[in-house]
Amino acid sequence: MKSTTFVRLALIGAIAQLQPAVAAVSADEAAQLKTTLTPLGGERAGNKDGSIPAWSGGGAKVAGTKVGDVPVSVFPGEKPTLQITAANLAQYADKLAEGTQALIKKYPESFRLNVYPTHRSAVAPQHVYDATARNATGCRTVEAGLSVEGCFGGVPFPIPKAGVEVIWNYILRIEPESVEFGSKNIVGTANGARTLATRTDNFFQHPYYYKDGSAKGWSGEYFLQRFNTTAPPFKAGESLVLRDSINAKSPRQAWQYLVGQRRVRRAPTVAYDTPDFVSSGANYFDEVMGFMGHPDRFEWKLVGKREMYIPYNNNELVTAKEAEAYDKFHLSAAKLRWELHRVWEVEATVVSGKRHAVPKRRYYFDEDTWLLAQVDGYDSEGKLWRTSMVPNFFVPAVPAVLAKPVTIHNLQAGTMSTVQGLFQDEAYRVVPRKNESFFTGDAAAADADR
Repeated sequence: MKSTTFVRLALIGAIAQLQPAVAAVSADEAAQLKTTLTPLGGERAGNKDGSIPAWSGGGAKVAGTKVGDVPVSVFPGEKPTLQITAANLAQYADKLAEGTQALIKKYPESFRLNVYPTHRSAVAPQHVYDATARNATGCRTVEAGLSVEGCFGGVPFPIPKAGVEVIWNYILRIEPESVEFGSKNIVGTANGARTLATRTDNFFQHPYYYKDGSAKGWSGEYFLQRFNTTAPPFKAGESLVLRDSINAKSPRQAWQYLVGQRRVRRAPTVAYDTPDFVSSGANYFDEVMGFMGHPDRFEWKLVGKREMYIPYNNNELVTAKEAEAYDKFHLSAAKLRWELHRVWEVEATVVSGKRHAVPKRRYYFDEDTWLLAQVDGYDSEGKLWRTSMVPNFFVPAVPAVLAKPVTIHNLQAGTMSTVQGLFQDEAYRVVPRKNESFFTGDAAAADADR
């Protein structure tokens, strides 16, 4: 039986290698990016009743102070136009993710949705628009969707035809060349207590968005990460380095520095459904930022587009101090802003012959930004198990709407973890890019030994 299975998987792999590269769309279809679609691929028109307005160029009105480069307030003075609670949940259930409905039912006294007017704040620099237009006809999936070629500097598949193209849009989402920020990774227990798992200094770099780069010259590495742990005391000094690539055979290189061992070691298990030690194991590594890593563990089905209430324009939440950012069991309902947007729904099911602790997930991507808004995860019996919220925020220094923090609820255990945390008492800054040698295990070790 094992031999038969091995032969079958080998044949599948061989067939996958023979799959031709497939362009996303024709030149005629790509021309819609200048007419009926936004430069990033959203529908320019609003919906029928006007509750979703037409896209008119993006951006946001900001006011007040900044936390680093993140304005505290966007669209100041606005008030919610609707509040969704346990009492009226049934009326709006068709526009809510199953996980959102579960949170309302689980915490009926405290979890509610404050729905604000919809603002289509998605915007990007002109060079990103230009690159997206090139990608529309030049970017291709290869290796049965497990890698891409001909892409650089913009949304790879602004007019997607398959679920795997949508997840690549998120993996290669719009980012600054380089950013720095501090974060607190918080874990909440079933009794409502919160603890600090780690506090980290984070350094992220995005070679796919280097302004002087090109598809021809790009190495395939799209995400370089290094963080240094500063708290709690028993973890202080630990460091992790990640280098993520579109290379399907070697998608991630990782190195970890442990103070007790005083050495750097390779960390091949820092991926997929390995419990995330940065948050004391309360979530999996590929749940960070909604989804982080390579898409090869899942088959990605494009379900379609729908209107949903999702977290959006959450500058006030992500810049809030810790005491104001949380209620007892979840993010602060008063701070969390929801809007009605069109989203792409993608269903991910674990590939036959592979394993994952969460064998089925549903992902919801904003049509304008390609950012993940929410994720629902199901156990092996098909029961809802986990739900994630990824509150996006507007950064005029790019300019773009970005996503970093994610809050993951284990609905069955009643726990919560916030990873790459809110910028509570911290700062997010767009900075000049570093020499890529900074993102190596040797560099992390050298700094730790000083």
